[in-house]
Amino acid sequence: MNLFVPILNQMIFLFAFVLIGFILSRGRFIPENAATVLSKLESFVFVPALVMGTFIRNCSVDVLDTMWKILVLGAGSVLLCVVIAIPLAKLCFKAAYLRKMATYGLAFSNFGFMGNAIVLGVFGEEMFFEYTVFTLPFWCAIYAWGAPVLLIAGASDNEKKISLAERFRSFLNPMLIGMLIGLVIGLSELKLPSALLSVVGVAGDCMSPLAMLLTGMTIGRLDLWALLRKGRIYLATGIKLLVYPLVFFAIFLLLPQNAFFTDSFFKCAMCVASMPMGLNTIVIPAAYGKDTTDAAGLALVSHALSVLTIPLAFMLLQNFIL
Repeated sequence: MNLFVPILNQMIFLFAFVLIGFILSRGRFIPENAATVLSKLESFVFVPALVMGTFIRNCSVDVLDTMWKILVLGAGSVLLCVVIAIPLAKLCFKAAYLRKMATYGLAFSNFGFMGNAIVLGVFGEEMFFEYTVFTLPFWCAIYAWGAPVLLIAGASDNEKKISLAERFRSFLNPMLIGMLIGLVIGLSELKLPSALLSVVGVAGDCMSPLAMLLTGMTIGRLDLWALLRKGRIYLATGIKLLVYPLVFFAIFLLLPQNAFFTDSFFKCAMCVASMPMGLNTIVIPAAYGKDTTDAAGLALVSHALSVLTIPLAFMLLQNFIL
């Protein structure tokens, strides 16, 4: 199983945009408010379009009828990820907002952009479809709980109780609205004009490059060496890249291989568990004026180190499970 080439290609793609954003910011080739504008475009246009397109393409009655097993296993996996993340995030950060950010980063990895590319490049189209169904519960959890509760309503350094009205407003965010629209269109099999689908698709494709540009621009405004000297960033990164795959691997050893726990499930779950931290911890809080210094450090370090840890995780899976 040769994972190194597709992973290397994705890392080159990732860090090329990060480097461009870093140079633009450090060289002051862009206005001071450029990062704010990009983050708002991400949160209000491109991320909702990505979510809407994902649900339009992959959420149908036929999929739910034929792929319910992998869907159920995906739901169980996201629950496990969240349960592990909550106590471990407390070990990494003391401030309330940083704990919530770490909880999101640990529970929800970059299973979309990087995970999609690795599954498609290594396992092919058929496996990619199953992986997309497997990750649907992750998308639901992100845009119904993770983003609104941890990154939007949770964008505060104090522990004040969030009122019911504030929580309701945080749930009614563009990302959740995009998910609900995509869910309705997908399940109803409503035929949209090809031009409209192209708009949604192209807008969604903009999410990852702009998110990486934003990461580079955020890092460009920081003292990079001071950022990389923060020990808690490496602690959180180590938990994400080492503890999560090992926990899933230990559970795999206890599960029988049968019609329910298939090879596809093991591959999908390991992919989700081994991916680095996602970029929403930068994109979404930045749109609400929050400090994304630690989030940028987590994204930078976890993506760089994942070049080594992802192949190791799949090597364990191949040698002992599959």
